[in-house]
Amino acid sequence: MELTIPGAVASAAREFGDATALADPGLAYPGLADPLAGPDGLRLSYRELGERVTAVAAALVAEGVAPSDRVAIWAPNDCYWVLAALGALSAGGVLVPVSTRFTGPEALDVISRSGARALFVAGDFLGADRLAALRAAAAEADGADGGADGGALDRLGLVVRVPEDWAAFERRGASVPAAVVGERAEGIRPGDVSDIMFTSGTTGRSKGAMTSHERSLGVARAWADCAQLTRADRYLVVNPLFHTFGLKAGLLACLVSGATLVPQAVFDAGQAMRLIEAEQITVFPGPPTIYATILDHPERGARDLSSLRLAVTGAADVPVALVERMRRDLGFEVVLTAYGLTEAVVATMCRPGDPAETVARTSGRAAAGFEVRIADGSEILLRGPNLMLGYLDDPDATKAAVDADGWLHTGDAGRLDAAGYLTITGRIKDMYICGGFNVYPAEVEQVLARLDGVAESAVVGVPDPRLGEVGQAFIVRRPGHALDAADVLAFCRERLANYKVPRRVEFLDTLPRNPSGKVLKRLLREEP
Repeated sequence: MELTIPGAVASAAREFGDATALADPGLAYPGLADPLAGPDGLRLSYRELGERVTAVAAALVAEGVAPSDRVAIWAPNDCYWVLAALGALSAGGVLVPVSTRFTGPEALDVISRSGARALFVAGDFLGADRLAALRAAAAEADGADGGADGGALDRLGLVVRVPEDWAAFERRGASVPAAVVGERAEGIRPGDVSDIMFTSGTTGRSKGAMTSHERSLGVARAWADCAQLTRADRYLVVNPLFHTFGLKAGLLACLVSGATLVPQAVFDAGQAMRLIEAEQITVFPGPPTIYATILDHPERGARDLSSLRLAVTGAADVPVALVERMRRDLGFEVVLTAYGLTEAVVATMCRPGDPAETVARTSGRAAAGFEVRIADGSEILLRGPNLMLGYLDDPDATKAAVDADGWLHTGDAGRLDAAGYLTITGRIKDMYICGGFNVYPAEVEQVLARLDGVAESAVVGVPDPRLGEVGQAFIVRRPGHALDAADVLAFCRERLANYKVPRRVEFLDTLPRNPSGKVLKRLLREEP
């Protein structure tokens, strides 16, 4: 069993050969600028995938990327993301995924603190020039702090705009012998860091969770086993590849099982149904909202979705009725729920055969070698072989998260039943989930604190029928300032990813507090 990701790429090329590894319909960039692309996008067999990954690794070596250098990717789900990621790892680099939902300042922060030496960045995607946004954020940072953050772009030895620069970039590796790339890959140890996934903490400051090659593959294999993933499966990856689930339970799970990966750059229900029909998709994980959207879509009756066999969901409460409709109206043979987080990826999961009530009311039982226990009456603790290595450059945060006995204190509240099935009952950490993405109110509150006219603020998650939860901001105005909701929302949209922007704003004279001065968010959630 291969214990490094480059080893897994080589093993897949040998074992799965001419089976289709990647089928990119070219939705991110219509008319793929790739010599192997056909009228229906780019298709690579596992053998061809191995060859292309070697070519990307060679190009990175030619450009001076050294072992352990960090390589950032700020781009949507597509073939270029897959090739850049696997190529970077095969060159001995460490992957730093960046959310496509981030603004320029947010992306700059991740690139800066990771110390990235190379960047793959989307060109014209959804009408946004991300490289221009990054440069603008760097210029602003240079002026504000003398270059402490803006200097991150100066440290980048390589910037590849996708897809514009891709063909020329790959050609740069022609001078690097395959043996050199092979030596790089062979020099990687299972315990070496494979990726740094940045996730916000309750303090509002993002933390980079580091994981090794061996642990990333361990999660992927465990997920593939629970999902009974095989080379006969065709997996529509809607979960972002920049997210730990998309990368490890998506891309890497396909790699170790021989399944075909079909990426969708941005979820669109009609487009997803067309892909399911055209590509005969069998595996389709995602947050509950995507299934609800498809079920109610006017195009559903005109599409053949009979190939679907497996859905894996979570990240929010799942109504029993939704599970039943997914099985009855979408034809899923198996619907599973799971629980995980960046530091552990997938910790619990339902199993095929679990009844709808169990799937809806719980997040399954321990998976991927994890132990689960409840401490102090409600907090969920996890321990297992696939836990993160720690937080980048933050030993204090690592020590606070993982105790001396190896238990990760998740900050989530829950309970275990007699069979070991976990039910999530709340969040000890003040976090909510919007459309499948974690939102930490402290981060939003820090942004609001910079808005002229805001004396203080508090943000909470409130129920939403489509997204699960959305943010509601409670704001106390500074005296003499005529601030309105439109001002608040416009300010947030310029500085925060869309899922972090509050959907509702309410102005109060004071925020409710306990005797020690802590804001009583419980009372705010109860506001009519």
